[in-house]
Amino acid sequence: MKKDKKFALQLFAADENIITTSDLEPAISVDFTSRISKNITELQTLLGITDLTPMTAGNTIRVYKTTVTNDPAQVAEGETIPLTNVARKLAATYELTLSKYRKETTAEAIQRSGREVAVNTTDEKLVRKVQKDIKKMLYDTLNTGTGKVSGTNLQKTLAALWAALQNKYEDEDVSPVFFINPTDVADYLGTAQITMQTAFGFTFIQNFLGLGTAIISPQVKVKKPVATVTQNINGAYIPASGDVGQTFSLISDATGLIGMTHYVGGDNGVVKTLIMSGVKFYVEYADGIFIGTINEETSGGATSDTTDKTTGA
Repeated sequence: MKKDKKFALQLFAADENIITTSDLEPAISVDFTSRISKNITELQTLLGITDLTPMTAGNTIRVYKTTVTNDPAQVAEGETIPLTNVARKLAATYELTLSKYRKETTAEAIQRSGREVAVNTTDEKLVRKVQKDIKKMLYDTLNTGTGKVSGTNLQKTLAALWAALQNKYEDEDVSPVFFINPTDVADYLGTAQITMQTAFGFTFIQNFLGLGTAIISPQVKVKKPVATVTQNINGAYIPASGDVGQTFSLISDATGLIGMTHYVGGDNGVVKTLIMSGVKFYVEYADGIFIGTINEETSGGATSDTTDKTTGA
């Protein structure tokens, strides 16, 4: 009996020292999910998206291109009116999938730096990966653009992009947005007083050259600025509060955009972090995206493209 009592006391002492999930939540998880959601909301505002559409995993996002053919001549009274053909063709598809991220913080790291510092520091790196993947989806859809323009420098190319958008959306009230590689904008920024801001890891300039919002990113190809309108950009997400979130005890804020949880791995002495995200930003119509080409002037004054051209409008 004494042996059994001693064994029971040892178990009780061990239980007292275990860091449980409740010790880690909701403070850490709620803090991170709130910060991520706030950043996503900032990006949503920057891109001019009013609402993100909740969807279930496995749904397909379709990017289209519309074409109008046959410009019919006007006919006299009573004559048959020729048909105008408007075609809406599929340009690309993207499946809305649940992105999953997992990370472990060792007991040794917690011993060296303390639980909050060790867990939070590595969580920060995981969060940056989540944000990077969300941004990548947007850039993937920008590359589906079918409109083409060119110019002899950045300013002329952006002006040509702006003109192409005005022609494309002639009868609509739209807000242009440009995506530019830092290398292409560096020379201009060095000689101009411009206020740059950040949102969700994006650096952007409002009303750049009086044309619209410019987002500066290395994910845009050098000498290949891209333009569309905010009205052509949409977003969707898989709510973190659904069956998956409940099954894995994911914690999210009121938006339900991101789900996160922490739990102890007793088998290998680690604190585990689990994040699930289904947020996707995409451009709806490929023919509403214009890709520019900067054909810089040579030292002798000649250019590889003597005129600014707009096509696809």
